[in-house]
Amino acid sequence: MLDSKCFRENIEQTAQQLARRGFVLDVETIKQLEAKRKQLQIKTQELQNERNVRSKAVGQAKAAGQDVAPLLAEVGKMGGELADVEKQTEAVVQELFDLQAAVPNILHSSVPDGRSENDNVEIRRWGNVPTFSFTAKDHVDLGEQLKMMDFAVAAKIAGARFVVLKGQLAKLQRALTQFMLDVHTQEHGYLETYVPYLVNKDSLYGTGQLPKFSDDLFHLSGEWNFSLIPTAEVPVTNIVRDEIIDAEQLPLKYVAHTPCFRSEAGTYGKDTRGMIRQHQFEKVEMVKIVKPQTSYQELETLVNNAEMILQKLKLPYRVLTLCAGDTGAGSAKTYDLEVWLPGQHKYREISSCSNFEDYQARRLKARWRNPDTGKPELVHTLNGSGLAVGRTLVAILENYQDEQGNIHIPEVLQSYMQGQKMIAP
Repeated sequence: MLDSKCFRENIEQTAQQLARRGFVLDVETIKQLEAKRKQLQIKTQELQNERNVRSKAVGQAKAAGQDVAPLLAEVGKMGGELADVEKQTEAVVQELFDLQAAVPNILHSSVPDGRSENDNVEIRRWGNVPTFSFTAKDHVDLGEQLKMMDFAVAAKIAGARFVVLKGQLAKLQRALTQFMLDVHTQEHGYLETYVPYLVNKDSLYGTGQLPKFSDDLFHLSGEWNFSLIPTAEVPVTNIVRDEIIDAEQLPLKYVAHTPCFRSEAGTYGKDTRGMIRQHQFEKVEMVKIVKPQTSYQELETLVNNAEMILQKLKLPYRVLTLCAGDTGAGSAKTYDLEVWLPGQHKYREISSCSNFEDYQARRLKARWRNPDTGKPELVHTLNGSGLAVGRTLVAILENYQDEQGNIHIPEVLQSYMQGQKMIAP
């Protein structure tokens, strides 16, 4: 959520900055509501002052032995008027709050202009795209040939956009998860964290999923007011909700492995084949809570931490800066990592690393105590996938295949697979 000063003092400039995203800020409505709020605030102060004057008059009349009934009636009437004005003020403030809560973050100046993913800017590439003497298969054909990936059974159990992994592929996914956690905790200094997979509305509001993205979530019905997490970002970032953190504790660096649950609303017909876009998938998520002055340095390190996983796995990838129109609502700047998939003959997203600046922190009331001022100030929050486990599994299957349909296990994973070097049909 943006600072209220953006709407009260710099609304025209705020509207111009948001226009980069293609977001149209309802300037006139906000101005009208703000003017009404000010009028009601003045009216409240006038009524409070007048009531105080009348209350003193009652005391003076009592002391003089006068009839105070008419004065008491006036005080009572003014109390009713004051309550009515306060109720009107509360309604206007709530309407302003709801409008402002739906406004996306202001983009960092380095974010390139653009409307869609076609305008994202490639920063760098790493690794060599493999060449095969045969036609590369996609992960679906490879997994089904191995008899270790079953979408039909998953559809019977749950429905579309689910998968059942068996045997060595299930083990390989588990190995990937452990490998990612080990790298991030042992080499990058993150604190491994186990968190709830069900969260309340306050948590979802704090990280920006509510109210705007409710349709993307799975909500529990019945007496439980919970939702399944769309990513570990939600529970992990909420660790610091309503907290004031000592300066020497920052940066806080958390990593968590969780399942993620997404309705994929609005993606009908998109990536329906295979494991690229599912309702349930595994992810290792990195979250940073940092001082504002270091947040963009921390973003670059976050991206490098995610890249390291791909480099150790020797998977070719590229790094993109998302353009204004493709950057998520809460993010001030986002980098995407895209891994090469030979079966699709294209790069596909495997990690998204974002700096939210103080957008989430304002909702979360997450602060740090600045030793220079002694006062609490909002932290900056960052998160990034390190990595999406299922998509990493897909990338290994497609990049490490041979003509017989065998999958050669990356060297760094072999110890996690008890020395196994290949998965064969």
